[in-house]
Amino acid sequence: MGRHGGNTRGSGEAGAAAVREDSAGRARLAVLALLGSILVPLVAAGLRSVLWALVGIAGLALAAVGVWWTLAHTGGLRALGAALSLAAPLAVLALFATFGMLGPALVSLALWVLALTAARTALAPGHIASEQAVTEAPRAPWVLMNPRSGGGKVDRFDLVDKARAAGCRVVLLDVGRHQDVTELARQAVTEGADLLAVAGGDGTQALVAEVAARHDLPFVVIPAGTRNHFALDLGLDRDDPAAALEALTHGVELRIDLGYAADRVFVNNASFGTYASVVTDPAYRDAKARTTLRTLPGLLTGEDAPRLRTRADRTYVDGLQALLVSNNPYGRAVDAAHPGRRERLDSGLLGVVCVRVASTAQAARMVRGPRSGGLVRLSAGEVVVEADTDTLPVGIDGEHVVLPSPVVCRSAPGALRVRVPRRRPHAPRVSGGAADWLRVARLALGRLSPGRGQDEP
Repeated sequence: MGRHGGNTRGSGEAGAAAVREDSAGRARLAVLALLGSILVPLVAAGLRSVLWALVGIAGLALAAVGVWWTLAHTGGLRALGAALSLAAPLAVLALFATFGMLGPALVSLALWVLALTAARTALAPGHIASEQAVTEAPRAPWVLMNPRSGGGKVDRFDLVDKARAAGCRVVLLDVGRHQDVTELARQAVTEGADLLAVAGGDGTQALVAEVAARHDLPFVVIPAGTRNHFALDLGLDRDDPAAALEALTHGVELRIDLGYAADRVFVNNASFGTYASVVTDPAYRDAKARTTLRTLPGLLTGEDAPRLRTRADRTYVDGLQALLVSNNPYGRAVDAAHPGRRERLDSGLLGVVCVRVASTAQAARMVRGPRSGGLVRLSAGEVVVEADTDTLPVGIDGEHVVLPSPVVCRSAPGALRVRVPRRRPHAPRVSGGAADWLRVARLALGRLSPGRGQDEP
């Protein structure tokens, strides 16, 4: 017994040592990549590299102005904006190529992205949501399928027959009439369903997931919608919806959060402001781009432009045109392995992205990143959104609703039991937060343990 305990302790210490070494290696890679991103342009152009950096920043600022004019104005100014948003970056690329700086600039940019990604993953060895193996298959699984979702994926992948072969009771939404999805799921529970599943879009997934959470039943996501963001963040294969049925017999169970906007549940996000107002237009579903370009100028700079205020825990932000509240924060575009994805769904926090751009000058300052004030990112357990109106249009997982103002958004940590296949092609791994280069340097030198904020004695 003593020898077995010693072996267990030894293997644990060996595992911890391997994690420390891996994190230190990532930190060294981050430091070397950062130095390389600085040295490459210096070697290529000497001190003139500073001038080239300013040229690149100026090009980005002009492109941002062009995009703003395109979205916020009509007529000649919109046409000029569209031309500027294309011409500015092309002109910068042409200048770099003419003077032999294009190659060094691209190499420097690639090294900088590598440095940021390695730094974040070094500081936190990684978090994988706790999984519990499924030891018993459900006796009465119930699956709701929307044959219209994803351009007909239910029929294209023969999901009805495959689900029935797996022992599921399948309910198909009637294309010709409106049906209350929530009521259908409640009825299934009343009739003895011990697992709920959905083959459809994220909006339908959310409605059934709430019923599953309320009755503490396992929930299965079958990615048969158009975009399937929820399925992607669970690591499912969106190109093979039928593979999700493996969760019934060869799966694991995760405990994840749900988000609420007032009394409406969301698995992905709730959007306020410009986007939520655009989707209220009846023409949006059939002509998304044209409707967006037609309505955006009035929503961004017109008299009826929404002006939102929000309080995220103790942080207050006002003068917003748009606001996105997500069920767990989304990754950053430049330093996350999977930009636009949530690395975890069990943090117990809401992600908040605020957009505050009301003029050409503010659009140009967007190149400064978070310091510009035009884009604010936060995390919070509770978010309150309000405006100078009695109601607010909200896009909840892509579905338009109108809610009384103010709207209180909250996280329900660990509310949903999700069953997923044991083998998932895109299972996320969580990295650390924003890069803290002093800590990264200490870790690279062996003076800091990963995930800790103090120097080693």
